[in-house]
Amino acid sequence: MSGTTDYRMMGATARDGAHVLFSQTMAYVAATAGLFALGAYLGRDLSSGASIVAFFAALACLFGMRFAARRSQGLTIGLLGAFGLLIGLGLSMTLNFYASADPRALWEAGGATALFIAGFGAGGYATRRDLAVVARVCFWALLALIAFGIVLIFVNIPGGELIYSVLGLVIFAGFTMFDFQRLRRSQDVDSAPLLAASIFLDVLNVFLFFLRIFSSQEGN
Repeated sequence: MSGTTDYRMMGATARDGAHVLFSQTMAYVAATAGLFALGAYLGRDLSSGASIVAFFAALACLFGMRFAARRSQGLTIGLLGAFGLLIGLGLSMTLNFYASADPRALWEAGGATALFIAGFGAGGYATRRDLAVVARVCFWALLALIAFGIVLIFVNIPGGELIYSVLGLVIFAGFTMFDFQRLRRSQDVDSAPLLAASIFLDVLNVFLFFLRIFSSQEGN
């Protein structure tokens, strides 16, 4: 009986740890999204040069989180918040362009992103199949997509923008499922900021791909 009780207690402790990690991670995602929205609002009148500086500063914060996670969780959380604000500033010109040209596309992209992340996130969280292979395939597919995007800058391919966006959504469906599976499997509460950064990047990229799709549809 004592052995059974011990296993039950261990199972309950693991579930509690998973719930705490999930709650903290999603709270960080929400806070980062809020800071992103604030940055996009504050930066609506930024020059292109300032936006570029903010964008690269955001990337520096993102990379800095990897090193800070080994030393200080507080610093990691601070860098996550700075990343959210700076990436909002960095993309403010892009979002302001879409808001001016077609504000409806922003709302449609936001709604589609919420459904997309909820659906694929739930699928990744629930599946028992190891999605590490999917993540590796998606990584190489993302590199190929970046190369394809560079080609589109110089070569006019009919339907190229739509193909680019749809392929991007397929790739980030895989990343989203993998990140939510990591969220379920991990029991390290200190990993919450890094998981939140990964999930927020999934959300952001999916939103931008949907924004391309809906804005092009409205323009036709």
